Amino acid sequence: METLRLGVIGTGSVVREIYQYLYFRSTYTPCIQVAAICDTSGETLRAFGDAWKIPTSARFMNFKAMIEGGGLDAVAVNTPDSMHREPTITALKAGLDVILPKPTADKVIDAHAIMETIGSTGRFLGVDFHKREDPITKEARARYVEGTYGTLQSSVWYMIDRLLVADPNHQPRFFSSADFAEKNSPVSFLTSHMADTFMYITRLKPLEVRSIGYRQKLPSLSPIAVNGYDLVDTTIIFEHGVLTHIITGWALPNSANSLTVQSARLLFSDCMLELWQDRYGYHEVTDRGIDDRNILFRNFEETGLVTGFGMDCPGKIVKNILRFRNGEIERMELEALFSPFALGFYTTLVCECAHASLAGGRELKEGVVIGTTIDAKDYLRSCIGGAAERYY
Repeated sequence: METLRLGVIGTGSVVREIYQYLYFRSTYTPCIQVAAICDTSGETLRAFGDAWKIPTSARFMNFKAMIEGGGLDAVAVNTPDSMHREPTITALKAGLDVILPKPTADKVIDAHAIMETIGSTGRFLGVDFHKREDPITKEARARYVEGTYGTLQSSVWYMIDRLLVADPNHQPRFFSSADFAEKNSPVSFLTSHMADTFMYITRLKPLEVRSIGYRQKLPSLSPIAVNGYDLVDTTIIFEHGVLTHIITGWALPNSANSLTVQSARLLFSDCMLELWQDRYGYHEVTDRGIDDRNILFRNFEETGLVTGFGMDCPGKIVKNILRFRNGEIERMELEALFSPFALGFYTTLVCECAHASLAGGRELKEGVVIGTTIDAKDYLRSCIGGAAERYY
């Protein structure tokens, strides 16, 4: 098999920003045939279908109908995080392989169910945690593993988006749904990136999680106010007492130098390691303003080809599915690809614990929620019972 017949479930913002280029304008495009698309929004479905000339007979508003229609090898589930479970498990049970954007799910019970279904069906699933393919992340992991830095003690990470990402009043709207930032949070959208990157580098499991949340900017928006968090500071204690702060939000002024400003500082017994330092590929000053272009993530070449690690990470999943279907992946490699770390299980656990911390916290008048401390293993046990022992 050389081409993957792919059904795309969800054609909204994540497809607009990333995956449409993977499907149609990347070096991985020859491996992909978008055979069917699905979305509950007729307008979004029509826009994507018309833009890429998808036949109307291959457009669906119900993912089960699309899967039952046959003719697919795999599906890309691009739904909101809270809706990953049902289409993923339905596809796996139908004998299809699956590509997911991060995180695997927003609940550990769903992530666990998905992983159980992989085992029972013998199908392939890959999760697009694309920051794992960032050359900076990969280099840091390699040098960490070889012991270059000594013993890791503490770290601080932050990832902050411009307000326009969460502001339903901004035109064009970043997310198609006006209540996205109310139903989601910087934790699910951004902390998931940084938590996964930390664990990708270190392979440490979370022990305790506590968050402090701020609801100050989003509730003041007009005419559509958002009952959601502007900023969340999550403290995580990992194995061996390693302390990590992950600060994420989406209320940075729109005049900021980049859509997303991020950095990390890791403190070791023998080193201080700094990642990104708020900069990406190059600093652009034009009559439209000042911006940092993250060409490492997504690079538009003059031929129209789109490259970068935002294409490479999901693209490698496509390649792995083809290798899997051709019987080219050995058992040990497959076990590594299906490990809880690789499939982002602990990332889901961290984020759910962060939300549980805020839900059980106390709210101050200033719009600040002081969260409670959550024991990660105890929380996991409360969600999936004795199966929690498999993960610790």
